Parts: sequence; structure tokens; C-alpha cells
Amino acid sequence: MSCNETLIDYGLRAIGIGERLLPRTDFTLCEQFVLIGSGMIWNLYFATFALGFGFVAATGVAVARASSRGVLRYPAQVFIFVIRGSPLFIQFFIAYESFVLIPKLGFDINLGFTEITVETRWLTKAWLGALLVLFLNTTAYTAQIFHGALMSVPKGDIEAADAIGMSPFRKFRRVVWPSMLRLAWASYTNEAIFLFHATALVFFSSFPAWRQEGDALYYANYFADKTFNPFVPYPIIAVYFVVFTLILTLGFAVVNRRLNRHLRAER
Repeated sequence: MSCNETLIDYGLRAIGIGERLLPRTDFTLCEQFVLIGSGMIWNLYFATFALGFGFVAATGVAVARASSRGVLRYPAQVFIFVIRGSPLFIQFFIAYESFVLIPKLGFDINLGFTEITVETRWLTKAWLGALLVLFLNTTAYTAQIFHGALMSVPKGDIEAADAIGMSPFRKFRRVVWPSMLRLAWASYTNEAIFLFHATALVFFSSFPAWRQEGDALYYANYFADKTFNPFVPYPIIAVYFVVFTLILTLGFAVVNRRLNRHLRAER
């Protein structure tokens, strides 16, 4: 089988498209690169959605953490402390065991005029359950980063916004939030990289792969077990992570230049 045929047969296997059966013997370097690269689709899926939703949620948690109202501040403090104080690997296991205890057939919610059944069995699947754990984890760490930046926003900027009569929402959107992002972006870039690397832990968690279509580490482990040679598949997955980390870093650098474009003009 040529490398082009291998790419066609296994390039999208991780999402259920292409050849169902994995190669059994005579593994080629191309097969290992293609299948591990196919598994990277799931790692990118976890990182993209966890970071995307986590960014929005972290902004809200950071604002609540900085609030003078205890009903908002204390829950945010507890959430951040618990998530940051416990290992991500343990969070995977606790979440999975908790989701297993929830009735898999769903439960009914009475809305008064009708009842709806909420399915819960999907929470035990990696594509949703593991994503939820990563989302909560990055939300807590990012919220702490944003809170520190929020406390460092220059008071003069806020006073100037008050002086010209900005509403609280407009002041936050036009003054506080952009300044917070500028101050937090370098640290948030590191958090994004750590979260992307943490997607490799999904393989070791209790969340099962869907129809044997796992992430990159799933395929790397498969080749290492079959060939008894871990020095080919694991360096391959490391290369993929390095390449995507470089792309992620460059993307965040573009955003950083955009956020600080006024500083370049001053220089």
C-alpha cells in the first residue's frame, strides 16, 4: 500500500471515516504518521472547544471573583481553589465515576406544562465527559489569570471612563476588558499550551474511546504495543504536538500584537 493510499484509508479514521480495521503487521512509517495524525483530530477538538468555552466562562468567573458581593465572590473563589488545588488526572477519574452514577437512561424534568427527558449516558463518553473536565480545568486557571490582570488595570483608565459618563457595561467592554486581556495574554498563552498538552491525558482517563477511534496517544500506544518499539510512535506524537504548539503560539502572538498595537505606534 502506497503512502497516498494509506492517507486516504486512515487519514480520517479517528472520526469514523475510512478503513475500520487497523493494520496488524508490517507497520510502515507512513502508517504510523497517518494514524497518529488522524488521532490528533481529537486532541485538537478537545483543546479548541475547551479553550473557546473556557475563555468566555473564565471572564465571568474572574469578574465574579473580583466582585464586592459575597454571593458572587465566594463561589468563584471556591471553584478556582478546588480545581487548581486538585490534579487534572484525579479530576478525570472523579468526573467519570460521578457520571457513571447518573442514570444512563436519563431523567425527567417537569416544566409544569410538559416533561422532557435529559439523556445522561453521553457524559461517560470521552468526546463530552473529558471535554467537560478540560473545560472546567482551563476555566479555573484562566479565571485566576484574568482576575490578577483585572486587579492590575490602571485606576486612571477607569476614572477617565467614569468621568466621561460611560455605563458600567460599556466601561467594561471598552476599557477594562481590553486592558485585562493585554495584561493577561502572555500568561494565558502558557495556559493554552498547557491545556493542549493536557489533552494527551484523556487516553489515560477512564473515558473510553468511541468505537476504538481514539486520540493520538491511543494510536501511538497501539503501535508501541504491537512493535515493542516505543521509540518510533512516541517521538512521532511529540513532533505533532511540537508543530501544533508552534502554530498555537504564532496565533496567540498575532492576537497579542493586535491587543498591543497602540504600544508599537508609540515606540
